[in-house]
Amino acid sequence: MEWMMASLTSPLWGTPVWLWLAFAGVVVTLLALDLGVLHKEEREIGVRESLLLSAGYIGMASLFGTWVWWLLGAQAGTEFFTGFLIEKSLSMDNVFVIALVFSFFAVPRVYQHRVLFWGILGVIVLRAILIGLGAALVHQFSWVLYLFGAFLIITGFKMWWMADHEPDIANNPLLKFLRRHLRVTPTLEGKAFFVTRPDPVTGQSVRWVTPLFLALCLVEFVDLVFAVDSVPAIFAITSDPFIVYTSNIFAILGLRALYFALAAMIHRFAYLKYALALVLVFIGSKIFLVNIIGKTPAWISLSVTLGLIAGGVVVSLWKTRGQEEGQPVVGGSESSAR
Repeated sequence: MEWMMASLTSPLWGTPVWLWLAFAGVVVTLLALDLGVLHKEEREIGVRESLLLSAGYIGMASLFGTWVWWLLGAQAGTEFFTGFLIEKSLSMDNVFVIALVFSFFAVPRVYQHRVLFWGILGVIVLRAILIGLGAALVHQFSWVLYLFGAFLIITGFKMWWMADHEPDIANNPLLKFLRRHLRVTPTLEGKAFFVTRPDPVTGQSVRWVTPLFLALCLVEFVDLVFAVDSVPAIFAITSDPFIVYTSNIFAILGLRALYFALAAMIHRFAYLKYALALVLVFIGSKIFLVNIIGKTPAWISLSVTLGLIAGGVVVSLWKTRGQEEGQPVVGGSESSAR
């Protein structure tokens, strides 16, 4: 019994093991509820359900953040909510690109939740690896934070400059690689990622992947690309791996739930990228200003981030008022690019 208690209270990445287990229990419960109860059957998810699911995830994240605040102090709590807000906001671009992926492969809405759900499992693993590497680098080489800061500033300017740029899914290097090295069925095979079909040369039954599997791979690739921005951004706020990882995962869980509502109105947030670019520049600049003005308090970082994002949302909604969506980006129609 004493050995078990000692194991639970021993630190893992600077945080007691039992806190990591509590977080894992919350995430597993949410995923089990999502797949095993709410979406046991394949069906379309409407905007209303998407908003309710997202509200539930945001509520759970708020409760968890409040618990962190009470347990670890106001500094940790503020850093959690700042990290959550940054990841949530930066992932808006993620939603836009995922919508393009679904449109490119003409994935019907009824199967989109399946791709997003299994994509979450990959995100949990990939973010753990990236954050683990980042924490190890920051711990061993404190100057790495300056590299993160410079990267964020450069990324912010690049995001501002390329705000109107639309990714070219057809020429994505990962997609080209997969198509060269895997047998891909010409059309979707229902909700299946893999099917067994005769080889056109030998006639023997072999394993094929479906376009739905390619869509899943690209969704994971998109998250990996965006993680390169968001993970350094949160490390610029705090170097605590527990705060970085938990705020990341809660934000991603909630955003995937909100996807079906956001994808239908993503055109209304045309100017949010400019606000996100300013957030990255602000966060990156904080690192270089530490030796001049000292460390920026967490509440100031949270206030500035919230103010910039709120401003981007307000400007976007004002500039696009009355604007109709020019072209559907959610799957369900044939894509000419395919």
